[in-house]
Amino acid sequence: MNLGAQSSDDPAAQPLRSDAERNRARILAAARTVFRRDGLHASMASVAREAGVGIATLFRRFPTKEDLVAAVFADRMDAYVDAVGVALDDPDPWRGLAGFIETGCAMQAGDYGFADVLTMTFPTAKALEERRNQAYEGVVQLIGRAKAAGRLREDFTPEDLVLAYMANAGVVNATGDTAPDAWKRVVALMLQSFEAPARGPLPDSPEPRALYKAMLRASQACSASPEPGRKD
Repeated sequence: MNLGAQSSDDPAAQPLRSDAERNRARILAAARTVFRRDGLHASMASVAREAGVGIATLFRRFPTKEDLVAAVFADRMDAYVDAVGVALDDPDPWRGLAGFIETGCAMQAGDYGFADVLTMTFPTAKALEERRNQAYEGVVQLIGRAKAAGRLREDFTPEDLVLAYMANAGVVNATGDTAPDAWKRVVALMLQSFEAPARGPLPDSPEPRALYKAMLRASQACSASPEPGRKD
């Protein structure tokens, strides 16, 4: 018997674990509120204030902003992946693709933080990025099916979807509090431009690596916001 180890029923140990779990839950709830309202440029300090915990407590639970983002948006990314599956199940390839794009843009409109997530990348958030990659693989299938059906212009690329999310995020951030439905018109305009037959050629789409670097730079800018000293 190891007398130095505390039993799982130790009354001194249990409250500590409960307190830690309560703090984590408070931080996640606060981060959801702050990021939904202010986007990912919101500081970690603002999350700590919303949660009613010290900044040191926040960083003990989530050492980096990417860690917090990954925890907060895991369920939203799961829903995004599920939306790809719904689209792939649609027997009409164009309706499936268009419906998926509308769903993704609606998710952005409902949550400024997720609007940012779809236009950034977080290399250390492995689980989040794995789910994003799963969605990407499904999107490639959606694009191929819609082209094969003759409904999507042939020069549309997966990078164009990222550009659409970037454009929609800009509209949502600019008009969300004054014209909250403006994004719907923008998405409708984009979908009509995506549909075949194309009215003319497009400029070349950005290289995937170049677009990835842009998404990475955007996420790094969010993480680089100055934080006050970490004090409880």
